[in-house]
Amino acid sequence: MRRLTPTLQLVIGRSIGLAASFAIGVVLARLFEPAAFGVYKQFFLVSATLYGVLQLGMAESLYYFVPRGSRHTGRYVANAIVTLAVVGAASTAALYAARPLLAGWLTPELAANALPLGLFLTCMLAATVLEIVLIAERRHASAAITYAVSDIIRTLLFVIPALLFVSLRAVFIGAAAFAALRLAAAVAMLWRAFGRELRLDLVRWREQLGYALPFAAAVGIEVVLINYHQYVVAARFDAATFAIYAIGCMQIPLYDLIVTSTVSVLMVRMADAPGRAVALDLWHDTVCRLAFLIFPLVALLIVGAHPLIVGLFTATYSASVPIFILWTLTMLPAVMAVDGVLRVYAQTRFLLVMNLVRLGCVAGLIGALLSSFGLRGAVLVTLVALTVTKGLGLVRMAFVLRIGAGRLLPWRQLARIAAITIVSAAPAFWVQRIVGAPPLAVFMVSAAVYAATYAVLSYGSTSMFGAAPAREEQPSCAA
Repeated sequence: MRRLTPTLQLVIGRSIGLAASFAIGVVLARLFEPAAFGVYKQFFLVSATLYGVLQLGMAESLYYFVPRGSRHTGRYVANAIVTLAVVGAASTAALYAARPLLAGWLTPELAANALPLGLFLTCMLAATVLEIVLIAERRHASAAITYAVSDIIRTLLFVIPALLFVSLRAVFIGAAAFAALRLAAAVAMLWRAFGRELRLDLVRWREQLGYALPFAAAVGIEVVLINYHQYVVAARFDAATFAIYAIGCMQIPLYDLIVTSTVSVLMVRMADAPGRAVALDLWHDTVCRLAFLIFPLVALLIVGAHPLIVGLFTATYSASVPIFILWTLTMLPAVMAVDGVLRVYAQTRFLLVMNLVRLGCVAGLIGALLSSFGLRGAVLVTLVALTVTKGLGLVRMAFVLRIGAGRLLPWRQLARIAAITIVSAAPAFWVQRIVGAPPLAVFMVSAAVYAATYAVLSYGSTSMFGAAPAREEQPSCAA
């Protein structure tokens, strides 16, 4: 249990923060017209993309250098903060200079808020090191509290200006104020921890940059991949239509928590595996665990898509429902957690190839699918690209582990989980038909019915999990 405590602390902290942040979109979608809400979504689409690309791997490098350089930790941290601040300031200047281009590509309203966008990005980039330092120093409780408190304050500084002024400009100024406050708090906490050691060191900066840049390229491609379809839709349609699409592509925090935590555990355990046979058992067990959680989550979201979307965002966004149903299907390929396995076996070049193939699929097909299927086509191309690249990853993994297709996946267990998932959806669908209540209440009731049915049908089905050694640790996974 002690070994799990840090993970649980971080999961709890992130969960609280994600729940608070999720509320922002719900409140603003109800407060603003779709056109204004679409501009809000574009603001954070651009900031999220640049945030991922412009980190240059410097923040992530602290996971490597902080545990190994106790005498110079403050210098590594200062190098990361200053580098990210400079990159952020340069991006702010570039955004401000590119306002005409931004107005033509996306919307004039977004271009008019280029300065708060740049300030928000700069401060968030520089402050991103805080939780990483806390985790690298094994101060997991402090990191969890920081995640939760930071996101709660973020929610307040976004929502309160919106309620007081009913103005997007006020929301964006609140966003910039939050980021500046977060950066000030981060610097204060880090100064308290490192004192005068929190200073630049060019020798160690070059060392960090040499470590970070190779990873930054892969991360940059991944960030572009994640957001490319939204840029295409934002450029081809008006802001109100983009708002419909953005709601349909809503991120589910629980999904990210499940995948990230499970794959992280797989990588650690597989790295210690004494041979390929044990590694395969661990892989089978992880795939089954992911399927056991993600299959029913996807089924529930598909069955309850209409009451969930309408209940959270009102009937104004009912057109988002078919988009959301397709978007939910993009969660399924995550069950094949091939990326983690390939990283364990140092197949990073192949991961880059996979990302390039995925980018090629999206860029090559999105125009045709948008023309044929409308907004749903942008999601379909994402689903196709994910499926193709996961298939490539499975082929490579079979080569690395020296096994055939028949042994690559736990086919029987996956089929059993899929069958239980589908059967469990019937009572939930029936409940939605007969319950007369507000949409969100209908979703909650059907979710409870689905969860109960799935639990009953799954009870005692230990054969759904893979390797025997992994099954002995099943309680810890559930925790």
